[in-house]
Amino acid sequence: MESVHFFKALADPTRVRLVHLLQHYELNVGEIVQIMDMGQSRISRHLKILADCGLLTSRRDGMWVFYRGARRGKAQAFLQALAPFLAAEEDLAPDLVRAAEVTRQRVHSTQQFFDGVAAQWGDVGREALGGFDIAPHVERIMPECEAAVDLGCGPGELLPVLTKRARRVIGVDNSAKMLTLARTHLPGDLDISLRLGDLAHLPLRDGECGFAVLSMVLHHLVSPGAALGEAARILSPGGQLVLADFAPHDQEAMRAAYSDRWLGLSPEEIQHWLEGAGLAVTNLSRVPADQGLEVVVYTVIKPTEGTAQ
Repeated sequence: MESVHFFKALADPTRVRLVHLLQHYELNVGEIVQIMDMGQSRISRHLKILADCGLLTSRRDGMWVFYRGARRGKAQAFLQALAPFLAAEEDLAPDLVRAAEVTRQRVHSTQQFFDGVAAQWGDVGREALGGFDIAPHVERIMPECEAAVDLGCGPGELLPVLTKRARRVIGVDNSAKMLTLARTHLPGDLDISLRLGDLAHLPLRDGECGFAVLSMVLHHLVSPGAALGEAARILSPGGQLVLADFAPHDQEAMRAAYSDRWLGLSPEEIQHWLEGAGLAVTNLSRVPADQGLEVVVYTVIKPTEGTAQ
């Protein structure tokens, strides 16, 4: 009986803590060790037991292994039924507080990286992205609209392109120094609003934009799914999103060199997040980049009410 294996796996306080934590966050082993303040060998043993019975799933990303609660099948249903009981356990709450702090530290680290390289972004960007430029794709497909936004706009290189088809253009970034650079370089006669903000909590109204771009940003984020959920929220029905990011690769050095959280993202994973946000992929293309890397470009639409996805 599968349920017996689930109950046996939870017959330990540490494994109950892990299941509760990993229902809320996807974390690598080092982060879990930091949050739970236990040795890595002990944590790894408990993770293996939970993964072997199916309550946790794991994903290898270069040298890192990430864990999270099961998202499908009987294991997911079991965890969903268990969730209210775990939420009522006061002893489990501190783990989520520490996990939130670890997440904040990672976001802050990425912000510091981009603040630090803002002045040299032209060289750093070319080195990191291998000359990839989303502008030609945007110019081909962008419709005329009331408002368009570049999410993670950096120094604002794409923003003048968006002004050709949008009456208002918005650039959002979590690096104040990147936005300062954008203000310095952008022509003063263009109607462009620059906003400081986290991509998981956008400073935009529901349905404010008819077109959005999210280019080469997701692999820096702790929670790409949350950013895509926010992109869906700020798009108007029928609005389009152009999304570009690296396909999975094995260039481990890019974590330290460019503050990359993910070594690329698979189309399957991205489409899972998009579907969860209520968005639909209408086109997917692959573009070769330097160092043997590949960029995947997605054209995405927010269906109008009543439209089949």
